[in-house]
Amino acid sequence: MVDNQKGAVLVTGTSTGVGQATALLLDKKGYRVFAAVRKEKDAESLKRNASESLTTILMDVTKTEEIKFAADIVSKAIENEGLIGLVNNAGLLLDGPVEYVAIEDLRWQFEVNVFGQIAVTQAFLPLIRKAKGRIINIGSVGGKISSPFISSLCASKFALEAFTDALRMELDPWGIEVILVEPGSIASAAPDKVEESFQKNFANMSSEAKAMYGDAYKFFVEGLIRSNRTGMQPEKVADTILEALEASKPKTRYFLSKHQTSLMLNLILKKFLSDRSFDARILENWKLKNQN
Repeated sequence: MVDNQKGAVLVTGTSTGVGQATALLLDKKGYRVFAAVRKEKDAESLKRNASESLTTILMDVTKTEEIKFAADIVSKAIENEGLIGLVNNAGLLLDGPVEYVAIEDLRWQFEVNVFGQIAVTQAFLPLIRKAKGRIINIGSVGGKISSPFISSLCASKFALEAFTDALRMELDPWGIEVILVEPGSIASAAPDKVEESFQKNFANMSSEAKAMYGDAYKFFVEGLIRSNRTGMQPEKVADTILEALEASKPKTRYFLSKHQTSLMLNLILKKFLSDRSFDARILENWKLKNQN
């Protein structure tokens, strides 16, 4: 049973970043947090910074048997209380020019960022329904505005947005809120991983591919690394997730960025500018127009 708690919440992808910040914030605020991680070492690290109420669960969102096992653990732990929140945060980023992205890598991007989120939602929805809880999906501004060289990420986030919209309508009869949080660039604890990914991808590109895309791709990655070093803190996104969980009438979407005014302007311009005009704006923002 849940004693002296605000309720039970499951958060996926809590090893680092937004997921970790969210799990620790909700734990601090008195929620009974079930924090999903893929590795035992990440579970131990998380528990060192949390209260005894937080429970870590080993769960890979791409593995059906692990999702089912996690759902059984949570169900037995909370008994008839149900889940008041499910935060679908697990995700990854792959980069590279579309022409040379390995199709198996693109499929893996969708496996984690889309199918994994759907599988977790299906497994835990009965517990959400018990408590008339909320589902909070962590999307990205990339689910509204595409950028070059991260096509698979943007495509997966567009798909997650469509899934969220449909699910919100389907669950409306039960009063279950389905919310999308769409942050811009988030400061990363390991920005060097972007550089490592680029170096690996670049090394595997043919000389022809390097000649066509190399300079522009490198320039884009340098900007991405700067964003990872100077972007919005994960705790800011966690604060927004808490707001979405607790608001009496939550928004269906929360857009947030360290450069909020610029983000909102781009979202407005995308509605009114032609595709070519908006493309030119994005290319200019990344300084890519004359790189090739």
